[in-house]
Amino acid sequence: MAIQNILIVDDSPTERYYLSDILIKNGFTVTTAENGEAALAQIKVQKPELILMDVVMPGANGFQVTRSIARDPELANVPIIICTSKNQETDRIWGLRQGARGYLVKPVDAETLLEKIAALSAS
Repeated sequence: MAIQNILIVDDSPTERYYLSDILIKNGFTVTTAENGEAALAQIKVQKPELILMDVVMPGANGFQVTRSIARDPELANVPIIICTSKNQETDRIWGLRQGARGYLVKPVDAETLLEKIAALSAS
């Protein structure tokens, strides 16, 4: 399935802009959410084909939101790539155990992000 619509979930306006800019310049359609609760509401309406999820946010953190999405039968097929400043190996393993399909450490490298998206599109 070719990924076209991507939801960015991050409480940082700078980070949302940075990721949106990379994706839009590469032909993707982007929507954003400022926190996990807003993301869960948007996902059900907009049906993104990929979610880029921050971890450290007010309210539900990205690990909790990722777990909620992965356990929801309607949403479980939407791949999630965690994009976070948490760079410990234990964080990466935990994120993948919550249901994420990828884990990138900020600042996210544009080329690496696009490679991950291409790999998910091909699978």
